[in-house]
Amino acid sequence: HVQLVESGGGSVQAGGSLRLSCKASGFNFDDSDMGWYRQAPGDECELVSSIRVAGSTYYADSVKGRFTISQDNAKNTVYLQMNSLKPEDTAVYYCAAPRKRVFFYLNVELGHSSYYWGQGTQVTVS
Repeated sequence: HVQLVESGGGSVQAGGSLRLSCKASGFNFDDSDMGWYRQAPGDECELVSSIRVAGSTYYADSVKGRFTISQDNAKNTVYLQMNSLKPEDTAVYYCAAPRKRVFFYLNVELGHSSYYWGQGTQVTVS
């Protein structure tokens, strides 16, 4: 049974930092790409960042230089360090893992069948 459990969201002032965590279980984490999506009210679910098995990373232009994705294979956990947060970063952040060897779509319907999804964690920046 695959589970992705996010934590670390919250409310911060602009310029602040948060670190999101996603604890994975039920699949071979070492052999899986991992990604973070976010969805603001009325918006599509957009890919914020991803990390591939080989270690290469992707960042949306809007977060480059401010967010850092990393993972700890010993803990089956992927992290998203978010610095210099802006009000436009306000969204629900979702951890995702591909069900099969597919790439992360840049924009996707939340819950798309290509991925396993976490329950989401709210980030609010004021």
